[in-house]
Amino acid sequence: MEPDIAGKPVAGKAESQLRKGVLEYCVLAILREGPRYGVELLETLGAVNVMVTSQGTIYPLLSRLRRDGLVETRWQESPSGPPRRYYELTPAGHAALKEFTAIWPHFRDAVDHFITD
Repeated sequence: MEPDIAGKPVAGKAESQLRKGVLEYCVLAILREGPRYGVELLETLGAVNVMVTSQGTIYPLLSRLRRDGLVETRWQESPSGPPRRYYELTPAGHAALKEFTAIWPHFRDAVDHFITD
C-alpha cells in the first residue's frame, strides 16, 4: 500500500481488486469458526493489513450472502448497547467455502506461474 497525503496507507488498484475477489470467501472462512456480528468481522479482517475493509463494503456483502443462502442471521441482545445481528454459515455456505478452498491453491499456483521470474 502506498501512503496518501495524510500518510495513511491507500490500497492500489491491484490490491483493491484482489480483495474484492476473495473477501466473500474470507468472511465465510471466519464464520466457519462460529457466528459473528458485523463489527467483529471487520475487526478480524482488519487484523490482516491487506484485508482492511469498511462497513460500506461488509454490510452489503453480508446482505448478499444472506440473500444467496450462504449465511443466516439472528438478533441477539448485547451487553453493551443495542441488539446485534449475528451471521452464521448455512450448509450452502459451508459447501461454497469447501469449493473455494479446493480451488484456491490451484488458482494461486497458476497466477504464481505467470508472475514469477
